[in-house]
Amino acid sequence: MGPAEAKKDKDIDLFAVRSVLFLPASNPRAIAKAREAGADLVVLDLEDAVRPEDKADGRAAAVKAAAEPWPMPLAIRVNGAGTEWHSLDLDAVAGSEADLVVVPRAVSAHVVRDIAATVSKPVLSMIETAAGVLAASEIAAECAGLIAGTNDLRADLRLPLDAGREPISAALQLILLAARAGGVAAFDGVFNNLEDLPGFEAEAVEGRRLGFDGKSLIHPKQIAPCHTAFAPSAAEVERARALVAAFTGGAERFGDEMIERMHVAAAERVLARANA
Repeated sequence: MGPAEAKKDKDIDLFAVRSVLFLPASNPRAIAKAREAGADLVVLDLEDAVRPEDKADGRAAAVKAAAEPWPMPLAIRVNGAGTEWHSLDLDAVAGSEADLVVVPRAVSAHVVRDIAATVSKPVLSMIETAAGVLAASEIAAECAGLIAGTNDLRADLRLPLDAGREPISAALQLILLAARAGGVAAFDGVFNNLEDLPGFEAEAVEGRRLGFDGKSLIHPKQIAPCHTAFAPSAAEVERARALVAAFTGGAERFGDEMIERMHVAAAERVLARANA
């Protein structure tokens, strides 16, 4: 079995993905670095990261890169519906060895459904607008995961350039609620300051506490702190093991707490992520 065939048979557990690294499909150096960087999922971007005059070359580069061996799942982000490049991107992704397609500015379930049917690959939908947030539940029913597009969301809400996370906290929670109701993965948005790793770490920790499965990244240097933030601590793992071992069924006491089956399910998720 060749590398391409092996990729087709690969079972992708998006709930185990912590880091989603975006990079321009038109940048061969960035692609080479990403292959060795250790992200859980790499996204070759044909949209915002590629200039209009470079769209065709970026599309060809993405298809070529997807045909090569990758140690992690690979996605291609297409240009949005309504752009002149959208259908060309979908045709290219459909014929490529990419594992997933990322849809920007998703605002309706039927568009996502049509894209999934066209490319015959799982779809990750980016929720980047007020309309997208309000339609997130319907969109989640048609895809494999939701990604919070925090930069575009701030712009669509007409927030000041220095607006932090608080003004979009309700939107982030709605995206997460939609993903959980739909049984799909949810990924937090990007952190823009490449030199502020403490700030990135703090935001990643906050994202995990909100309930996100992982976070979008824009540079390989963010991968290690992202994995640390989204990995269970040793204390969490120890407590989860003890809780699962102690549970005998029904509501019962565990240390100073009352636990029941839902607490066991949460502990088992902690152990599954630790093992992954």
